[in-house]
Amino acid sequence: MTSSPNRLIAAIFGAVYLLVGLAGFAVTSGAQFAGTEGGTLIIFEVNPLHNIVHLLIGIALLVGSRTVPSAKGVNTTIGAVYLLVGVVGLFLLESSANILALNGADNVLHLASAVLLLGVGLTQDRAAATSTRAA
Repeated sequence: MTSSPNRLIAAIFGAVYLLVGLAGFAVTSGAQFAGTEGGTLIIFEVNPLHNIVHLLIGIALLVGSRTVPSAKGVNTTIGAVYLLVGVVGLFLLESSANILALNGADNVLHLASAVLLLGVGLTQDRAAATSTRAA
């Protein structure tokens, strides 16, 4: 796994997002499921729906980390989704459409995750992809 940046990043991010999803439930006991406000986990605001999304993303990344092609695919896909969520989240902060209880810190984290996941997914492990196609 350490020879593949995509597998390593997918596994690390998967474990972190899975743990964040689980930890989020400790601070959202009184929050509405998809409310615009939630509990605070360190500096990030989360509600139960946001926690479930983190769990699903963590699982997808961990499952995707099994092979280089799947890790590249999951990193690129989730990176693109996080880029979209980070940009759209900027416009949702004080809106009733903010069903994930996003705050500014969430948007920064989502954009940073997008840059790293997309960067690794699109630029690393090219030799593995080339040798797989040649075989």
